[in-house]
Amino acid sequence: MNNKILFLIISIFIVGLTSCANMGSPEGGLYDETPPRVLSTHPMDKSTNVTTKNIAIHFDEYINIENATEKVVVSPPQAEMPEIKTRSKDIVVILKDSLKKNTTYTVDFSDAIVDFHENNPMGNYTYSFSTGAEIDTFEVSGQVLNAVNLEPIKGILVGLYRDLSDTAFVTKPMDRVSRTDSKGHFVIKGVGQGKYRVYALQDMDGDYKYSQKSEMLAFSHDTIMTSTMQAMRQDTLWRDSVHIDSIKLVPYTRFMPDNLVLLAFNETMTERHLIKSERMSENKFALYFSFGHEQLPVIKGLNFDADDKLLAEASEKRDTIIYWIKDSLLINKDTLSIEAQYFETDTTGVLVNKTDTLELIPKLSFEKRQKMFEEEYKEWDKLQNKNKKKGLPYDSIMPPKPLAIKYQTNNTITPDGIYTIDISTPLKECNVDMIHLYVQVDSMWYSSPFEIQRQNEFEHKYDVIAEWREGCTYSLEIDSMAFVDIYGLKSSPFKTGIRIGKSYEYSSLIVSVLGGADKDMYVMLIDKSEKELKISKVENEHAEFYYLKPGNYYLKLFVDDNGNGVWDTGDYTLDKQAEKVYYYNKEIECKEKWDVSINWHLDSMPTERQKPSSLVQQKGEKERTIRYRNYDYMQKYKRQYAKQLNTYKNFVR
Repeated sequence: MNNKILFLIISIFIVGLTSCANMGSPEGGLYDETPPRVLSTHPMDKSTNVTTKNIAIHFDEYINIENATEKVVVSPPQAEMPEIKTRSKDIVVILKDSLKKNTTYTVDFSDAIVDFHENNPMGNYTYSFSTGAEIDTFEVSGQVLNAVNLEPIKGILVGLYRDLSDTAFVTKPMDRVSRTDSKGHFVIKGVGQGKYRVYALQDMDGDYKYSQKSEMLAFSHDTIMTSTMQAMRQDTLWRDSVHIDSIKLVPYTRFMPDNLVLLAFNETMTERHLIKSERMSENKFALYFSFGHEQLPVIKGLNFDADDKLLAEASEKRDTIIYWIKDSLLINKDTLSIEAQYFETDTTGVLVNKTDTLELIPKLSFEKRQKMFEEEYKEWDKLQNKNKKKGLPYDSIMPPKPLAIKYQTNNTITPDGIYTIDISTPLKECNVDMIHLYVQVDSMWYSSPFEIQRQNEFEHKYDVIAEWREGCTYSLEIDSMAFVDIYGLKSSPFKTGIRIGKSYEYSSLIVSVLGGADKDMYVMLIDKSEKELKISKVENEHAEFYYLKPGNYYLKLFVDDNGNGVWDTGDYTLDKQAEKVYYYNKEIECKEKWDVSINWHLDSMPTERQKPSSLVQQKGEKERTIRYRNYDYMQKYKRQYAKQLNTYKNFVR
């Protein structure tokens, strides 16, 4: 047979076989398992003395770029965003900024490039060129974690400076940049040999430098030196998605440093501004500030007399102030116009007195509230008439609603526990003599001493504190009118039983903390959601937790550098890092009657590996790989493909 005719027949057969394939249906034929491949670039990859700002990358098939704004990074950073687009089998990159002299440029696509039909990933791909006679090829890599909880931070900018001064980070854009992936990992490419400082920044305004306190940042005064070494790594060749073809060690160039860890934090917002005002309900409104101040705003009513009509309650940081309206006539007024005088930071960073005029409107108007009350009254009146007809007790005047109170639902508490009462509004009276606590001993009830303490000045939560006897049953009895709020609403009578657990129902945990020297440290017992359950100061290298309910726990520790008993963030201007945080890297199981003791060596594990994986919220995205589905497909359609193979062999003959 003529070779040209044979070639034509085989070509027609192959085209017919592949053209019937439907990429979305297994019955259509074999899957495309070949990742995109670069055929050519213009200018050529790693070219030198480049003057053009237009880059074209040509592939062997149609391609897509996924999440280009998140994954594609151009370095050095561009003041004006480059234009990156796909055009059939090409990627076109158009740089908008002027090219710098003798500079290496990199366009890092990460794993964003996939084929058009099957989304087969090309793998990490970086294109580079130089405007000078040499091209830089060094790399710097590591991880960025949140300083407060060691969570990997996704998408934060990481940059290098050749300028080693402390002021470079706030006065100059970064020299070379990268972004962290879903695991908080970064690789800065196209780096020249030399000394650098490395920073991380959540760049809010796109200027590639630290310019506002709302930007999360990480810094280190350690100077890094780029270098390389020859190393070996394991390379696994897969025959398909199930079978390994071979495993071997292959040499590669290791770029260093490759294990940097940056701990990022948000500085305390010291600039004070009024964020918003809100009238949450008819009887209260709030002012929200970006930062607190010891002097509360001065409120003047414009359409009402505010004197002695408002009760102010400030949050612990005094950045949120709630004003309770005590006068019922003002409560029924739909619009309250006020003049608020407060301190605000001006453009020079100085606190100045400012006056604002605000209008406060509740979500439900007085008319709507009246309609709701009328409907409620009709239901009540209907019930009273029904009781009257049946000869049952009834009321002729609708009684006022009682004071809304939430009592603790869990009535079994530990011997060192408390019982909490949550009241909806500020109290005018708390009549302790109308509150009684009794303990049962040998079937007899005896009065038991207790105290009631408010948790803080902002919330209306009250703790019943007593010397609980383990294994005993208590009765908490509250008379009517024990609590009276500022509106005259009175509490209803209440009675509940409280059981105190026995010591053998619980576990204890003793933690020996090693490696902390003479620093003040606090260990927090946390659950899987990282909610703080208990906290213990480290004394004589020990932290102790008693009366733990059976379950699984985790430990978190912070070093209290300033001795105030709470974790504090960092401050770049003051050259202050956030206070150091550690995690015990294992889950701790506590059972009834168990006394658990553990030794915690703080420096036994690198920072990036301390946090247990079960606590990590920022999960790394699954690595994109080719799915290799053809092996399973051919097993399923073995006879069909054997017949096609024989047909092909007959054509060749």
